[in-house]
Amino acid sequence: MSQRSLADRVTVPEVAVFVSGVVSMGIEILVGRVVAPEFGSSIFVWGSIIGVSLTALSVGYHYGGRRADEQATPGKIVRLLVYTAVYIGGLVWVGDPLLAAASTIPLPDRFASLPAVVAYLAVPTYILGFFSPYAAELLDAETVGGASGHVYAVGTIGSIVGAFGTTFVLIPAFATVTIELLFALLLLGTAFAISLTTTSGVDRHKTVTVVCAVSMLTVAPVAAPGAVDVVEEETGGIPGDTIHETQTQYQKLEIADRRGVRTMYLNGQPQSAMDLDDPYRHVFDYSRYMHLPFLFADDPDEIDRVLFVGGGGFTGPKHFVHEYDVTVDVAEVDPAVVRAGKQYFDVEESANLSIHTVGGRQYLQETETEYDLVVVDAFKKDQVPFQLTTREFMELAKERLSDDGILYMNVISAPSGSASQFYRAEYRTMETSFPHVYSFPTYGSGSHVQNIELVATKDPGVVTQSELTARNRDRDVGIDLADEIEPYRASEETGDVPVLRDDYAPVDEMLNEMAGRQYVVEGAPGMNATAGA
Repeated sequence: MSQRSLADRVTVPEVAVFVSGVVSMGIEILVGRVVAPEFGSSIFVWGSIIGVSLTALSVGYHYGGRRADEQATPGKIVRLLVYTAVYIGGLVWVGDPLLAAASTIPLPDRFASLPAVVAYLAVPTYILGFFSPYAAELLDAETVGGASGHVYAVGTIGSIVGAFGTTFVLIPAFATVTIELLFALLLLGTAFAISLTTTSGVDRHKTVTVVCAVSMLTVAPVAAPGAVDVVEEETGGIPGDTIHETQTQYQKLEIADRRGVRTMYLNGQPQSAMDLDDPYRHVFDYSRYMHLPFLFADDPDEIDRVLFVGGGGFTGPKHFVHEYDVTVDVAEVDPAVVRAGKQYFDVEESANLSIHTVGGRQYLQETETEYDLVVVDAFKKDQVPFQLTTREFMELAKERLSDDGILYMNVISAPSGSASQFYRAEYRTMETSFPHVYSFPTYGSGSHVQNIELVATKDPGVVTQSELTARNRDRDVGIDLADEIEPYRASEETGDVPVLRDDYAPVDEMLNEMAGRQYVVEGAPGMNATAGA
């Protein structure tokens, strides 16, 4: 007996439910990237995405199941595929203004992303929920249980393909609008293929006409980039002339020139800046504070090996190599950031500067190198990644430091008020691992959200503000730090905040207090931003 080919064995319901699984999981992951520049990628954002997706799917399952007895035909499946493609393809055109409009809805900060997530995700996911009950009804199975089990298995396999494919293949390779286009075309292609292979309830001529028309409308924005550019221009963007823009596997990266200053933005937040005429000028004032460890050390010449966790535009590493006789390692997790630093920010690896494309905590776990100074300057939008904030990380950094080693950490928070919770929790966490912790707000001691620089020392002796002032006067560290010493704080009230641990670090909850507040970045004009926006 001859065996049937795979094409003969695969049925219309199986193809439809597999594709619905691919698209439903793929679009869910993609929405996380779409809303991140506006709302971040906190636990609240991802909770909203998962919750909306599950709600829409469950409603689709319910109504699809009620209608499956009467409406489950290949022709109806073709129409549902086209409807979903139309919505997802429409996001290519109107996604940006839709996101901008959703962000204006006044809601408590933790729920701020919910309208945007609903607008992007609810309708297509609801429609995709119809496919499983329709497929179960159409399958030629001996039992209801057999049909249901087979449908769920095929749909889950599709979801697995959608999850891994979107995460590891599509997002690293394409812009979000291109991925939306690909999902829409996958749905349309499936509708077209079904219409050619079945006559049950399908008007082939009409279906082919509709599929071709929708395909052209969907492809148009990508084929004619000007249409998308108009939308982006109307909804605003980063200041200056954009010279480089890409969607990396971790974030959206943009580089813009404005008034002689080149700035790197990650998910819309300014991360590093370079004066094009004077590359070693500190554009952002907070970067000057990175030199403070050379005043905290008993002998600045003892700082010989330095690790930077986080690269960005490599402002700190470049200055250290240029001004001091030190060897610098940089752990930067995003290879696109490393490439951009080399191409646009004059970063060159050398005998004194090595760049490792790996996460900072992973690097510290794997390295056997002992450092005299570890500088943590890593951010995801305006948040220090959770895994770099906990007591376990502090202990790991302490183990990799020399006997008199120093840990320097740049955080974004407020020195006082309700938005200070994260700063004070980080201060308390560092105190559990180091004898002394000092802090330096960069924009006053009030409630403004700003960069706050934390210095933790292994030396049991206290370094007073007057000692720092004297050392600044007597030592040549390449920069006058008199103004940076002024906001010195050697203690902090931390009784009402927790020690951050790997198993309990409510960083998102604490940073939620910063949402909607102006984040003040002292330096280049036009660089102030809104924290949590």
